[in-house]
Parts: sequence; C-alpha cells; structure tokens
Amino acid sequence: MPQPRSPRQPRRSGASRTVSPEERRPRAVSGQAAAHRVRARLDPEAVPATGAWRPEHGAGQRRFADIGALHLEAGGRLPAVTLAYETWGELNAAGDNAVLICHALTGDTHVTGPAGPGHPSPGWWSAVVGPGLAIDTDRWFVVAVNVLGGCQGSTGPSSPAPDGSPWGSRFPSVTVRDQVAAEIELSDRLGIGQWAHVVGASMGGHRVLEWAITAPSRVRSAAVIASGAQTTADQIAWAHAQIAAIELDANFRGGDYYDAPPGHGPHAGLALARRIAHTTYRSAEELEARFGRLPQHAEEPLLGGRFAVQSYLDHHGTKLAQRFDANSYLALTRSMITHDVGRDRGGVEAALAEVTADVLVIAVESDRLFLPHESERIAAGVPGSGPVRYLRSPYGHDGFLIEHDQVTRHLGGFLKQVARS
Repeated sequence: MPQPRSPRQPRRSGASRTVSPEERRPRAVSGQAAAHRVRARLDPEAVPATGAWRPEHGAGQRRFADIGALHLEAGGRLPAVTLAYETWGELNAAGDNAVLICHALTGDTHVTGPAGPGHPSPGWWSAVVGPGLAIDTDRWFVVAVNVLGGCQGSTGPSSPAPDGSPWGSRFPSVTVRDQVAAEIELSDRLGIGQWAHVVGASMGGHRVLEWAITAPSRVRSAAVIASGAQTTADQIAWAHAQIAAIELDANFRGGDYYDAPPGHGPHAGLALARRIAHTTYRSAEELEARFGRLPQHAEEPLLGGRFAVQSYLDHHGTKLAQRFDANSYLALTRSMITHDVGRDRGGVEAALAEVTADVLVIAVESDRLFLPHESERIAAGVPGSGPVRYLRSPYGHDGFLIEHDQVTRHLGGFLKQVARS
C-alpha cells in the first residue's frame, strides 16, 4: 500500500451566503467552465481479462516446485499442484535457520526487492525483510510462497487444468488447511524439517496458526499479525459483498472468462470488490483526516463528480484489476471465510492449546477488520504466547504494511530471542 499523505488542513470558513449552481461549477484557469466530471481513468479496453501472472511475463525471482496431487479438506483432489516461491539468504548446514513468510489476500512472493521483469511492484515488506533488517537475510534463510489458489505462479483458477485450459469455474474449494498442506509438501522438497519462524499477517496469519496446529513439531516460533483464529460474522459479511460484486459482473461468465479480449473480463466486479475491501483496511479516522469531504480536484460532487475518497477507492480498485485474477480473489476470500482452527478439533481454545511454538501476537489498535480482541484470544489460548503487542497506528488494518519501525521493534526483538534459543 502507498504511504498515506499527511492529513489535510481544514478549510477556513467564511461568511455564509447562498451559492448558485453556476458558481458551483468548477472553472478552468482560462475562466471557461470546466467539465464537472474530470476523471483520469484507465481505458477499460486496456484491462486484461485476468491480471494473473503468466509465464510470458517472466519468472523474475520466482522458483517453482511441483508437489504432486493434493487431497482437499472439502473433498476431491487437485491432480497436480505447482507452488511458486522466492528465497533470500542461505539455508545453513544444520537446516535450522529457515523463516517462512505468509502473504495476505492479494500479496505475493515478492516480499522484498525492486520491481522488475516478472515483478511489476517492489517488495511489499522491503523495510522489514533484508540484510540487517528485522528479518535479517544475512542470518535467516527466508522463503515466501504464493498461496495455493493464488494467481502469481501457484496453482489456482487461472492455471491450466489437466485438459490444458484454465480451471476457471471448475477449480475446487480450497481451505487454509489445504494451503498449509501444500506448503508442508514444499518444505519437504526444500529440505526444511522445521521452520525456525513462521510469520504472516491478515490471511497470512491464518496460515501461521494452521501451521502451528497442523504440524507443531515443524514450527519453532511464530508471529501472528492482525489476524484471528476463526472468521467472525462481520468479516464474513464484508466478504459476502465482495464475492457478490464479482459474481454479478456480467463479464464474469460464471468464472470462465479467460478467453475474453481485454476490456471484457470481470474487472469492474473485481475493482468493486477491492473498493469494499479497502474500506475495511483503513480506519474511519484516517479517511476523515486524509480526505474529509474534499472533492477530487475539479470534480463537483453535486454535479456528478467524486469526492477525493471516492477517487482513492477507484484508484485501488483499478490497480488490483490489472494485477490480480477475479477467480483467485473468490477462491482466497472463501478460504478466509471458512477459516476456523477449531473445526473438528474441539473448538478454538482446544486447538490453540495444542500449539507448542513460542508465539508473538501483534494487533493494530485501529484495525476494524481484525479487531484487537481477536488477537487477545489467540494470545490467551496459546501456551507459549506472551501478551499482545500493539501497533499504535491511525491507518487501521494496513498498519502492518505501513508502521515499519514498530513492526521492526516487535518482530526484530522476538527473532533475536529465537536466534539465541
């Protein structure tokens, strides 16, 4: 996420008077009436049917592992699974310095490093991961995997099915446990018997907990950031609206849209889903301080133009539609809403009690998607957890992507203890 701008200063109020509709109309520098809809938007015809990564885009720093067939929790199987991943640092002779980073919903393997061929954006945690940083790649062998069901190189709906065409609507339901089962297979192929540390935020935090419960002997320590042990009704409600936004797009075609030309895929529905989601990623206080009721440049809301906050959401929706796949968004969102570490384990508290790893739990105080009490529940239930650490931030859920100094302080200090143990 881009760094937010400084909050705008409120406008000075003057004497009250009646303003005519003509006076409300924005004017250009020349004094001529400016258009009331000034919208610099991407041409819809330029948006591909899917923003999924393709081999022709270049592998970049990705590596690929074929892990074979995977039997799924909800039934059925994927006959052949590929996982894309990136690594930094070196695995030591003892094999005990490996760190797994689990990305959030629309994240990917490119945790750190510049943009370049195959990676249109720079690393999403470059201030946290790297030489001498909180996750020190001079000390740790760091691995980031594109989640099963994703669209950045791992098997997902946009990947070829056995018949050679994209899975599309035929892609089966995958759960967080399926995603972790696939990552366990990858770990075996990488020769990693135990992770020194597994860390993730948001959806990534779901996988961290599943790792620690499914394979406790393979996780020495873990950090769960801005996440929960069980999806709440509120989170399911927000996700439901996002799913509907995509499925109601006429160009979604039931999930089989991959042969559509640019401009005729479900980018409008995907962009709308992102607008809905992004609202939950930020706090009401931050949006008010940053945008208030300011119009978007020369646009006049009373004449059909947008407020600045509307333009902000439009921008994030358009960006995602260019780099993500609508079916993957659905598959991963559904894996999130079915997340429940207590399923078939006697409940959440019974499952958390099985964790043997030392666990760091971090919450964002202004998070309105994963409320801080969800982090408190994890910390209370895991035997090896200390008290919840808080990111003091006005930015809401996205604080874990913005408050690098605080993340470094909490996570870096914890990893130094792990290194000494």
